[in-house]
Amino acid sequence: MENKLNIAIYPGSFDPITNGHLDIISRSSKLFDKVIIGISKSSNSKDYLFSDEERLQLASNSTKHIDNVEPIVFDGLLVDFALKNNINVIIRGLRAFSDFESEFQMSLMNRKLNSEITTIFMMPHEKYTHISSSIVKEVFSLEGDISDYVSDPVLKALNLKYEK
Repeated sequence: MENKLNIAIYPGSFDPITNGHLDIISRSSKLFDKVIIGISKSSNSKDYLFSDEERLQLASNSTKHIDNVEPIVFDGLLVDFALKNNINVIIRGLRAFSDFESEFQMSLMNRKLNSEITTIFMMPHEKYTHISSSIVKEVFSLEGDISDYVSDPVLKALNLKYEK
């Protein structure tokens, strides 16, 4: 009998990675042999504050204390990337009920594309359910305190981006 590793991917733009993301990553790392943080490659359809390399570095610096987590930038269909890398679980975060419909549709499409990959939904700790990368960037740009919502490496990177 083959002893297959349970490898999960937590995909997203992570522009930047937040403590809500880190909460899901930390809890996932206890459930799976390996967790890939799948950082979606920049595209023309979405403007990112941080480059692919910067988002990769921020994710790496924010998760370096978790041994079985590996951030990777990927391009193309998530299920294709998963297949090539022996990933059998997709982790999706749900902050609020409003996230459910689009996440549900995406998970059904992924199942249609590859029925061997299972999607699981995880909710971050309640203290993070109201935040997103977009809100964090907006509040920070207006000089609000976001220190409870991002890691120190992200806070430093935002200070550099906004030259504060």
